[in-house]
Amino acid sequence: MDRNLALETVRVTEAAALAASRLMGRGDEKAADQAAVNAMREALNGLSIDGTVVIGEGERDEAPMLFIGEKVGAGGPEIDIALDPLEGTTLTAKGGPNAMAVIAMSEKGGFLNAPDTYMDKIAVGGGLPKGVVDLDASPAENLAALAKAKDRLVEDLVVCILDRPRHSEV
Repeated sequence: MDRNLALETVRVTEAAALAASRLMGRGDEKAADQAAVNAMREALNGLSIDGTVVIGEGERDEAPMLFIGEKVGAGGPEIDIALDPLEGTTLTAKGGPNAMAVIAMSEKGGFLNAPDTYMDKIAVGGGLPKGVVDLDASPAENLAALAKAKDRLVEDLVVCILDRPRHSEV
């Protein structure tokens, strides 16, 4: 990607984040998300690209969105775009930390064409052998395997789980 386009992309996420921040702590997730979407769309439309949104989030979440297939930009190289104008709408609405605006760009056809669905994911730090964790294993089994691989007690591990209804049984 062109260096100038990379810098302009930073400004796109900055515009979305600043717009959402004005609604931080006001309890209105949809308004914060809409502000981020509007700002990101406006910033994208100012770029010298022929962009197409290929990965987004609105359809699944019934949220304000830059829709999949939406064309953005003022003309230029063909670019595919993956984005989430506001990752952390609940965090923002409640005045919490760590919400972000997210964007990735590639040349046309550069992203995996995956279905719009939630995926099971596990992330661990570096320095571990492959296969230590397994999506098919229970949380207790994965914690035991991680503790053994790190030569630690399970109680010494730090675990983060997204606070979502779909994780209520974890």
